[in-house]
Amino acid sequence: MMGFINVNKEQGLSSAKEVAKIKFLTKTPCGHMGTLDPMASGVLPVAIGNATRLFDYFLSKNKTYIAVFKFGVDYDTLDTTGNLLSSQGRIPSRREIESVLCEFLGEVEQLPPKYSAKCVNGKRGYMLAREGIDFELQPKKVRIDSISLQDSISTDEFAFKIECGSGTYIRSIARDLGMRLGTYAAMSGLVRTKSGIFTIENSVRTDNLTAENIDNYIIKTQDVLSFSSIYPSAAEADKLLNGLTVKCNKPDGIYKFFDGAGEFYGLAEVKSNALKVKTKLC
Repeated sequence: MMGFINVNKEQGLSSAKEVAKIKFLTKTPCGHMGTLDPMASGVLPVAIGNATRLFDYFLSKNKTYIAVFKFGVDYDTLDTTGNLLSSQGRIPSRREIESVLCEFLGEVEQLPPKYSAKCVNGKRGYMLAREGIDFELQPKKVRIDSISLQDSISTDEFAFKIECGSGTYIRSIARDLGMRLGTYAAMSGLVRTKSGIFTIENSVRTDNLTAENIDNYIIKTQDVLSFSSIYPSAAEADKLLNGLTVKCNKPDGIYKFFDGAGEFYGLAEVKSNALKVKTKLC
């Protein structure tokens, strides 16, 4: 069994627990393509079987979020699930917030939250933080394509639509936006509405999945990949499947590779007019 399920992760559950449900139903190793914090909900692509080998190809996928930021408060986790450090910050106006959003666009240096899965000397940041160990994380370059103020949820909470590249911490955007406005801000809600080709409109709650119906929700691996397809002849396919290269006049790049019988096999790479199998999936 191989493919993807577009899970709509439930708020309050860990990403690992959602994956475990899919693993139990399919009796197959599984993994998620981009974790969501327990307080967050929304799109969580889960890879089944050999589809987990495609993780690296999802690192650059664009993501879309609806995030709620609460202004005037500071938490150690940068979201409202943590310990409150201060509630004395002022509440900026909608006009003030909108006037600085453009400063957060493009490639920016972002400091990850200490309560995160970032590793420090082989140990997760959140584990060190919970133990009260002081440490520093290095800023990382992330890409934010758009950020727009959507609604006023309450007098101190505002909803934002954010489109960004993988690896962007939405909690860090809340912190940095608050600092830019001379106050505090923390994330109080988060829904991921899109991850690559996966959208929340086509997602499914794991509570609705059973061993009898799960096959209906598995998306074929080749349908998830945006690469062009390549169909070598039977003789060429035989060489490729034995680790050899064959001549190819297609542009350099990654392709979905179909074997001599027209069955999807995995990914192949064209480089300098030579084609070679790169990732075996089937």
